[in-house]
Amino acid sequence: QVQLVESGGGLVQAGGSLRLSCAASGRTFSTFAMGWFRQSPGREREFVAAQNWSYGSTYYADSVKGRFTISRDNSKNMVYLQMNNLKPEDTAAYYCAARLTPTRGSPGIRRAYEYDYWGQGTQVTVSS
Repeated sequence: QVQLVESGGGLVQAGGSLRLSCAASGRTFSTFAMGWFRQSPGREREFVAAQNWSYGSTYYADSVKGRFTISRDNSKNMVYLQMNNLKPEDTAAYYCAARLTPTRGSPGIRRAYEYDYWGQGTQVTVSS
């Protein structure tokens, strides 16, 4: 079991920044990758960013590339999502997720249904 708790969401004006944090506990040593996903009302959960837990490889959705940065601190079992130049369309509930099963390349690491554990989510609202 892996437990995940997100924090850091809030209300920010367009162009502003937020940093989301995800605290992981439990069997984190078995984690292959950590991901961030988001979901807004009426829409499916979408991939935002992911990082290989051991090697640090990163993956981003095209919509956030160049604005968001995922990072990890293995010693603290923490994952972060630095979000800069936020836009109103970034408004959503953001979820941290842990994937146990290894995957090669980008496609698998972007699939929400292949993640095993999820946090409760943190709301990000960007005003125009």
